[in-house]
Formats: sequence, C-alpha cells, structure tokens
Amino acid sequence: MNTITTLSKQSILYLALLVFLLTACQREALPEAIADVPAVTIEATLASPAATWTAVPAVSLEEPTGAPTEPPPATSTPLPTSTLAPASTLASATDTPEATPVPTEASTNTPPPAPTSPPPPAAPPATAVPPTLPPNPQLGVNLLPNPSFEEGHYNQDGIPELQLPNRWRLEWDAGPTGVGNEAWDVYVRPEIRVLSASFLPPAEHALYIYDGQHTVKIFKGGGAVNFRLLTDVTLDPGTYVIEAKMFADIIERWEDGQKVWAGDPYAAEFRFLVGNGGTVWTTQRFGQVNVHNFTFTIDQSQTIPVGVGLRGRYAIANNGWFMDDFSLRRVQ
Repeated sequence: MNTITTLSKQSILYLALLVFLLTACQREALPEAIADVPAVTIEATLASPAATWTAVPAVSLEEPTGAPTEPPPATSTPLPTSTLAPASTLASATDTPEATPVPTEASTNTPPPAPTSPPPPAAPPATAVPPTLPPNPQLGVNLLPNPSFEEGHYNQDGIPELQLPNRWRLEWDAGPTGVGNEAWDVYVRPEIRVLSASFLPPAEHALYIYDGQHTVKIFKGGGAVNFRLLTDVTLDPGTYVIEAKMFADIIERWEDGQKVWAGDPYAAEFRFLVGNGGTVWTTQRFGQVNVHNFTFTIDQSQTIPVGVGLRGRYAIANNGWFMDDFSLRRVQ
C-alpha cells in the first residue's frame, strides 16, 4: 500500500515537471510566432468605439398620396379667407333679366317692385312759350313724314330689334337712372316693332291702331328706358300744333295671366321735343289711350328735329307704348 502511494507521488512530480518544461518552451517560441503575423491582421482585430449618428427623415421625390394625419400647427397670423357678398347683392344681377317679348304680348318676367314714393321731378328742358290760340283754330295739312307709319320700315343700324318706320329714327340713353344703385337702376336700349293689324287680335285694334293699318310698339321687359322717336321737318315762320296718340302699356307685374298696371304715377313719363326745346316731363294714364299736343311758334324758316320722348324709370315687368297717328299742323 505504501509502495503504491510512493509511486503515485513520484508520478505526480514527473507530470508537474513535464508541464513546467513544456510551458517554458512555449513562452520562448511566442515572440517568433507573433512576429510572423502581418500587422494589418493585428490592427483589424483592434476594437474601436462605436460611431454616434442622428437619424434624419428620408426625402421622397414623389407626391404624397394620402392626407396628413395631423393638422398643421397654428400660425400667429390667420390666413386670409373669402367673404361672400350678401345674397341680395348676388341675386341683383338676375332680378331683372332682359326678355325678348313676342310681337303681340309684353314680357312676363317679374322684376323688383318699383319704389312706392315718386322721385323728384327732373329739371325741365328749355321750352317755347305757347302762343295764345283762338277758339277752334283752323289747322293746315299734316307736315310730318310717314305720320301714321303706313309707309314701310327698316332696321336701324342693321339691328333686328330696332324696326323703325321709314323716315324716323330712335335715340336712347344708357346709364344710371338716378333712382337707386341696384343692378337694374340703369337705362337700357328698348326694342321697337312696326306691327300691322294682322299681328294683333281684332279686339285690340282700337286700343293700338288709330289711323290706317299699322302701329309702332316700343317696349322693354325688365329694364328701365329713356328714349326719343324723332324725324326732321322744314318749317316756315308761324305757329304749329304737334299731336301724338299712344297707349301706355306700363305693367308692374302679372297675376294669373292678367296685367297689373304700375301704381306709381312716375312709372312712365312723356314729353314733346321740338328743335332744342320742347315740353317738360308729364305723367301718363296707364292702360289707356293718351292724346298729347303742344303748340309752339318759330320766327324763321329752319329744318328741325321733332318728335316725342318717353321714359320709364323702373325695371318693371314691361315699359311699353303703342303709338300711331302723329301730326304736325300749322295754325292758319
């Protein structure tokens, strides 16, 4: 038993010595082994601190396809916004549309109502002093050309809506009426027709035709008008009487297909024009035949324009007149 123990101790010593010798040999050979390894390999194995970085958002060259998920931040100055005009202002352009009436009927569109209070009368133009006539004066022949509009017609300036009796012409105003500032408070061009009896129902002949077979209709639906129907005459010195007959077709609106005449006496006005003067504006009776006349004197031979002026201040359903049987006669 002791012998086995002794051999074991010796064996352990021999093994320890052998390990010592082997370790010594490896230590002596290590520098040569390291010397044989390339430097780059050593450097490659050296650890270096990790780099720091800051993430930035990726830039896309394509247009976004979806709506933002969050609203943009508020700004210190509010963005400008559009302001709608009041409804009454936006609708004013279409409250009085221009209509094209048929030859035998007035326009049926309904414009804004006319003012209930009349405007102040316009300043009168220069007028001739009417002479004093004897009772039942004797009058000469009619000096007007084509006085009852029986001698044909033409389109003034080639405009179909301006069908004038031959040897007569039409002038009109375009601009503010002075009544108000709405879109419809402007004078517009009227329309004119020379109508024969065949274009009118027989029941209306007496209302619109006073001599022969024709009448002149001047009108505008939904628009204010101020116009003059004129011709030229050559007169010798003397005293004259001019006369005009017309039906005032002044319609404020339509109710159940029936005409409602304008309630404002200033809705239609009339005057005579003689040379550079004439008469002041006078009102008319609506829905009736009106007969106007004016006496004047001239002191030298001259060619002058004569005729009638008519005015409808309001853009009502219809500003219209049927005219016929004009005359200009010298007092004998």
